[in-house]
Amino acid sequence: MDYRSEAPKVLRDFLTYHETIKGHSHATVDEYYLDLRNFFRYIKIERGLVPRGTELDDISISDVNLDFVGSVTLSEVYDYLAFLARDKVRNEQSRSPEYGLNAASRARKISTLKSFYKYLTVKTKQLDHDPVADLDTPKIAKTLPRYLTLSESERLLNAIDGINKERDYCIICLFLNCGLRISELIGLNDSDVRDDNLRVFGKGGKERIVYLNDACKSAINAYRPVRKLMAGPDCRAFFVSTRRERMSRASVHAMVKKTLLKAGLDASQYSSHKLRHTAATLMLQNGVDVRTVQEVLGHEHLNTTQIYTHVDNTELHVAADANPLSRFVPSGNADDGKNQHD
Repeated sequence: MDYRSEAPKVLRDFLTYHETIKGHSHATVDEYYLDLRNFFRYIKIERGLVPRGTELDDISISDVNLDFVGSVTLSEVYDYLAFLARDKVRNEQSRSPEYGLNAASRARKISTLKSFYKYLTVKTKQLDHDPVADLDTPKIAKTLPRYLTLSESERLLNAIDGINKERDYCIICLFLNCGLRISELIGLNDSDVRDDNLRVFGKGGKERIVYLNDACKSAINAYRPVRKLMAGPDCRAFFVSTRRERMSRASVHAMVKKTLLKAGLDASQYSSHKLRHTAATLMLQNGVDVRTVQEVLGHEHLNTTQIYTHVDNTELHVAADANPLSRFVPSGNADDGKNQHD
C-alpha cells in the first residue's frame, strides 16, 4: 500500500510526518491511513455526500481537504464509534468482515484520530479547534499475557522436525530466549548475527543489542551451514525460505503453529508473539530485573514490561504466608490430636 498516491494532501502530510520525523514503521503508518480513510468515508455517507447504500470500499476520499477535516464534530465521532461497535466493519488487513470491533480496536482508532487532530492543531497549527480533545477512550479490560511454562517450552523445542529443522529450531530458540518480535526476527540480516549478540532493529527503527546465551549460539552455529546452502546469491536475510529469499511473517507464523500442534499444545491459544511473552515471563520468574527485561525486549516504557511481573504469582503467595495471622486457628477448632466428640 502506498498512501502517497492515494491519500489527500491533508492526510498525506500527517502520515509523512509520522514516517519521517517520528520514525514510525511503514506498517504503523499504513494503519493510521486505513483508520483515517475509513473514518472519512463514514463521514461522507452520514453527510449524504454519497448514496446511503454505498459500500465503504467504494468511497473515494480524494476530495477531503482541511476545511472538511476541520468541520468534523465530536457528535459525528461518537456516531462513528457506535457504528464500529455494532455494525459490520471490513477488516483492512484480513479483508474479511467483522461484526462489532472490540474496545481495544476502537481505542486504537481513537488514538489515530487524536494524533491526527493534535498534529493539525498543535504541531502545524492549521486548525484552531480540536474536535476530539475531549473524546473518551473505551475502557479496555486488562488481561494477563498468555505464555508457555518451562516444561511446555521444552516440549515445543523437542517437537521441531522436518527438512528445515535447523532453521526452525533456531527461530523458536531465539523467540523463547531473546523475546524477539516477529518483525525483528525476519528483519535480521546475516551481518546482524554476531558471535555473542544480535543487532536488532525494533519499532521505529530503534537499534539495540541482544546478547546470546549458549543455547542460542549452538542453534545459530547449527543453522549457519544450512543457511549458506539455502540463501540466494544476493540474499542478505539470516532466515531464508525454501524460495531462497527472506522468510515472510506468514511463513514464520505457520511454522510456529505447526510446531505447537506437534508438541501437543493448543495452537489456537499461542503464537509467535506468545513466545515473546514466554521469554519475558521466564526471565522474570528466574530473577532477572524488570528493567533489564525492558532493555532485552526493547520496550520504550517500563509499564509495558511490568505487566509480566503480574503473571507469576509466587510473590503473592509469599506475601500471603508472611502475614502473622496466616497460621492462626480459632481455639475451638484447634486439633490437639483428640477426637472432639469423645
